[in-house]
This record gives sequence, C-alpha cells and structure tokens, in this order.
Amino acid sequence: MTMNYFRSRIVLALAGITLAAGSAMAAYPDRPITFVVPFGAGSGTDKLARVLAEEVSRQVGQTVVVENKGGASGFIAAQDIARAKPDGYRIFVTSNTTHASNSALFKKLPYDPVGDFAPISKLGNIPLVLVVNPQSIPAKTVPEFIEHLQQNPDKVFFGSGSTSARIGGELFKILTNTKISNVDYKSNPQAVVDTVGGQIQMMIADAATTLPLARDGKLRALAVSTSKRTEIAPDLPTLAESGVKGYEMVAWFASYAPAGTPDDVIKTLNQAFVKTLSDPKVVKNLQVQGIEAEASSPEELAAFQKAETEKWVDIVAKAGVEVR
Repeated sequence: MTMNYFRSRIVLALAGITLAAGSAMAAYPDRPITFVVPFGAGSGTDKLARVLAEEVSRQVGQTVVVENKGGASGFIAAQDIARAKPDGYRIFVTSNTTHASNSALFKKLPYDPVGDFAPISKLGNIPLVLVVNPQSIPAKTVPEFIEHLQQNPDKVFFGSGSTSARIGGELFKILTNTKISNVDYKSNPQAVVDTVGGQIQMMIADAATTLPLARDGKLRALAVSTSKRTEIAPDLPTLAESGVKGYEMVAWFASYAPAGTPDDVIKTLNQAFVKTLSDPKVVKNLQVQGIEAEASSPEELAAFQKAETEKWVDIVAKAGVEVR
C-alpha cells in the first residue's frame, strides 16, 4: 500500500469524525428540557415558565418540563443551575430576585449571578400590586390605608416570598413613615394564602400572584408599583399618584443557562424564546396573568442585568434595609 493510500484513509477518518461531531451538535435538543423556577407553583415566575414551556416545546420539538425549587431567596435553584452540566437541558427561568436584587440585599451569595450563568433572553416585566385583606383592613384607597397604619402602629404585617416583595414592603414603610413588620415565606403564593386568610394583612407582590385573587374579591388591590398606570390593571392608580412620592418598582423575568453552555445551544434557545414571546396569543395570555412579554438578545440581557443590579442597590439603600 502507498503512502497516499494511508493519507486518504486518515483524511476520510477525520472527515467522518467531523461529520459525527456536527451531527451531534445539530441534534440539540434530542431529549426533554427542564425549566428550573426558583419559586413555588402559582408564583408569577412559575406561571410564565409554564406558558413558555408549552410554546418552546413546539419550537424545539422536545418536551419542556417545569421544576419548582423554591426557598432561600432563590439560592437553592440558582446553585442548582450553576452546578448543572452546560448542555442546554437545565435552563433557569428566573427573576430579578436571583440576578439583581439579591446582589443588593446580601453581602455574599452562594453563587455568582454573572460568572455562573450564560444569559439567554429577557422574558418580561411585571408590576407589583399593593393588596390588603379586606376583612382586616377597612381602607379602600392608599391614603386611607396609610391613615390606618398610623393609627395602628406595629399591628400590620406584610408577607414576602421574593426579594421584590420584601423590598417593596420595606420601601413603602420608609416612604410612608409607618410601622409594619415583615414575615418571610418561601414564595409569594404562600404569603398570599396567609393574606387571604388574615394571618398577615398586606403584600406588595407581583400582579400575576395578587390580581386574580383581588378580582375574585378575596383581596383588595389598592395600587400598582409602576411610575405610570399599567394596561394590566388600568383602573388601579400608582402608589406615586396615591401620595407615596418616589415609589417605583418593576420586577422582571429572564432565562439563563449554566456558564459554558455552547453558543449554538444559546442561539437555539434564544430564537425559541424570541419567537414565542412575539406570538400575539402568547402576549395576550401573559398579559391576562399580569405579565408584559419582552424578549432580548443574550448581550442585551447581560447589559440590562448589570444596570438593574446597580438600580437595586439604590432601592435597597433607599428602603433602609439592612444588607445581610
């Protein structure tokens, strides 16, 4: 056999390896994908994840399941993703709690919100809503509620199952010069249940969790946290226009993969999210649940996260919350 023969065999073998590798990469995804959510079932993030899971599944041709890993301000789920294999099969569908607010609220985190994750796409925004237990709180407007708090210092408790809800309540307390106390929960739906039951009297939490119960009369919605009224609840005034000057908060959602996930996998997922969130039916579905759909590129999400982290540092300082 000639040297040229052996060279030809080597070239063919290398070509086969290259084709096999290309086929393997092109096969993504070839099995179910899991969306990990850092809060319990019924939370705004959970509702968003379930809508997206159904639609993204159609886009990529594989089942997408939702796994709730609530508790510890999102630490548990964030660490799960940070330690996961970077192959695109465990994806973090999360909120500003894990990727901006926690950096402002805690001196040290058990994960790196930037270094441990690969941004995929922003997913949406959601206003917070001030709700009260209608049996415990007679107030029907924010000024009436503030008067009630002033007349009943240290007798009203607010629940929080996310950093946004915690800071939302603390900021309200500072700006209204009232005395209310926080009760921590693993996730906002648990706190909402206790607000309905009267164990606590108020919350400032995401619209997806609070508005459905307010519409059913189980809670009374007094105002939204945005600077302007929102299409999600156009009849509700803002806290700022209700007399709480300087109050503005908006929570947001985004998706991340473990750091080191291949660029082509990130691209596939980003395209699936962008297409899903541009579907009018999906946009309407999310709007009914209190969520404003919004997609982005990975680079836009990274820049947005950086700016939001700086903003949340200011909010925490303004709210007078002790950094833990």
